[in-house]
Amino acid sequence: MGDAANGAGSGLRARVDALSSTYRLQLRTPASDPDGRGFTLADAEQLVPYLADLGVGAVYLSPVLTATPGSTHGYDVVDPTEVSPELGGIDALRSLRAACRAHGLGLIADIVPNHLGVDEPAANPWWWDALRRGPDSEYHRFFDFDTEKANGADGRIAIPVLGSPEDVADLVVVAPEDSPSGEAELHFYDHRFPVAPGTGDGTAQEVHDRQHYRLTHWREPLLGYRRFFTVTGLAGLRQEDPEVFDATHAEVRRWCEEDLVDGIRVDHPDGLSDPVGYAHRLRDLVGPDRLVLVEKILAPDEVLEPAMGVDGTTGYDALRLIDQLLVDASGEARLSELAARYSGDPGDEDRIHAQSAELKRQIAAEDLAPELARLARVVRHEAAAGHGGSTSDDVEEGDLREALISVIARTPFYRADYPVLRGTLPAIVDGLRRDRPELAPALRLVAGALARGGEASTRLAQVTGAATAKADEDRLFYRLGRLVSLNEVGGSPGRMGMAVEAFHLAMAERARATPLAMTALSTHDTKRGEDVRARISVLSQVPDAWADLVSRVFEAHPPPAEDAGYFLLQIVVGVWPEPGGPTDELRSRLHDYADKALREAAVHTRWTDQNAEFESAAHEWIDTLLGSGSALIGPFVERIAPAGRDNALVAKAVQLLSPGVPDVYQGTEVWEDSLVDPDNRRFVDYGPLRSGAVARAGHPKFALVREVLRIRRSHPADLVGGAHVPLPVHGPAAADVVAFTRSVDGRAAVGLIARRRTAVLSAGDLGGTTALLPEGTWAVRPGGAPISGRVDLGELLSAFPVVVIVRED
Repeated sequence: MGDAANGAGSGLRARVDALSSTYRLQLRTPASDPDGRGFTLADAEQLVPYLADLGVGAVYLSPVLTATPGSTHGYDVVDPTEVSPELGGIDALRSLRAACRAHGLGLIADIVPNHLGVDEPAANPWWWDALRRGPDSEYHRFFDFDTEKANGADGRIAIPVLGSPEDVADLVVVAPEDSPSGEAELHFYDHRFPVAPGTGDGTAQEVHDRQHYRLTHWREPLLGYRRFFTVTGLAGLRQEDPEVFDATHAEVRRWCEEDLVDGIRVDHPDGLSDPVGYAHRLRDLVGPDRLVLVEKILAPDEVLEPAMGVDGTTGYDALRLIDQLLVDASGEARLSELAARYSGDPGDEDRIHAQSAELKRQIAAEDLAPELARLARVVRHEAAAGHGGSTSDDVEEGDLREALISVIARTPFYRADYPVLRGTLPAIVDGLRRDRPELAPALRLVAGALARGGEASTRLAQVTGAATAKADEDRLFYRLGRLVSLNEVGGSPGRMGMAVEAFHLAMAERARATPLAMTALSTHDTKRGEDVRARISVLSQVPDAWADLVSRVFEAHPPPAEDAGYFLLQIVVGVWPEPGGPTDELRSRLHDYADKALREAAVHTRWTDQNAEFESAAHEWIDTLLGSGSALIGPFVERIAPAGRDNALVAKAVQLLSPGVPDVYQGTEVWEDSLVDPDNRRFVDYGPLRSGAVARAGHPKFALVREVLRIRRSHPADLVGGAHVPLPVHGPAAADVVAFTRSVDGRAAVGLIARRRTAVLSAGDLGGTTALLPEGTWAVRPGGAPISGRVDLGELLSAFPVVVIVRED
């Protein structure tokens, strides 16, 4: 089973056998959709027979706890003590579990321990009570409040909701008899806030000044609580407090006591004070026989912390490997040249690292200014308590701030306080001492505080994670234009392509170290769906043709800015309908995508300072591309679309047969063209899938997914925990063939053979290239003739870019 299974209970093997794969469902309350559509637990139950027939091992649910009214995703939980009544409540979850059991399926639940939704204070009873009663509230300790006297709000909880400092004059006191809560409230237009008992007399300004909180201008660098990244509507929880853990996990405990779930997916553990300690408490709660998977984003050279004792990540590390496998490294020089020409940035790894560091500096100094100020105060406090390596009073505030920003900018991981990364921060501080001698006193102060391993170390890790996510995934990855299919969560766009040998080594290590980890290809957070990325990656095979298209499009239809245009044109090519043509729905989706991408990039427009003129020009340019520009784009897409589909099929097959538990994101058993959220959370039309119409039509991706999922379910020991063994491939095209088997105790049972670079390499080009199969007779699935020994790949892969083989004897 590998290292990850050490110490696991005997029941885990049986559960994992049943969880041969997962199928992710995005639940939605009817209130989340303008048309009143929803996808509830009852709707999920209706899908169970279809999913069982597809070959799925377990239903994998998005968060089911009560979230902010109208939430489209469920990650803004407001009441962690109940399954959302709008989704059907606990009885609907029990009914879904019973249906899954009846069809031999498991059930995985998604939980959000890092934060609660506080955008609507009245919707969150814990938050409301903490604001109303302050430290006297039993829930005050639940939240990671910053109520020190020096917090900039005179010890009150700063809440940034005002449009300007003068907006305090627009506050209104609502009497108990007129308020929805039956208590005195303070209103700022649609925002409702509680009033502490006995403080409701006088003007609204006077009432406001008596509260435990202070409403501030949203541009002020003040914040009274830890948040999720830079989202002020998500307030951090103190899971390090056993009372908080018990209260927030009471419902999870009930699920385990009633055996309603087979595993737990943990959202964003890096935001917690102590991810390792949290993982241990969660393991104690759920027991040894349930999967625990964490949404941990690993850097390319980072390993999952062994001390956590979890079964693996949610699979972005596997996604990165599969995406790189399908990129043609020979196109790197030409694509770098094009990126430099149109965006001023060639996109090489050194340049990306430099940009990432600079953006981390900006994010830490500006977007995370409140968190940085709190961190600096903690460092000083620990130094004053005798734990620092320098006298706190000797260090100027600006120098301390610069030292902390510099450490954050140089940290290559989300957080570097995991035991396995223990040497990272001391090395960074030593390097800064050499490079920035003027910061030596401040760095001694920081080093002394970090050496203690207390609050300063924790706060630094939390700020570093937020800065890294915002700098890389939410800014840099919307600027880099070399090949946007690589600009993915957990991705490494500076690395162009991966040799087959390197892929095999990486997968063999996954099989050894984390055999139960999830293997993802699309998620609710991916920036482009798997099939969109697969087509865009074809550009690496045909860089000259791509260069010609860009030149002709820009000459005929100049974009509002070439860097933005170069990025967006790849998206347009990736989602262009083929066969068929652009629709009004696609136009609207691309407008929404452009708005988000351009604002995240923060070059021509941004969320906090929107450039309506530029955004309008981008919309008009997209409209032109979908109109008269189709004469140029349509033929190009028609040329590369077959290779894009081949890429997608190979990626899917590799995902489904690689080590770990593969997740099929809703609707990805057929072609899909999703972009970033909320686009990738659209409702799926399951009618043709449930009726069998798609299967009868011979949809190639559906046929592949169904076949492999069924094989996985019939070979659980080989495919969940089995070794990844490369097949020997020889011949002129050996470097473009991916071939491996999955086996237990040296006996291979299932294998895959696929070809790469299908835009430039036909099946005929594989003539003379052979693969040597393990001994025995192998069946090509579905429906192929038996094969054995050494097989010619030009013949084997002539009709389809990938074949799955199953041992018959």
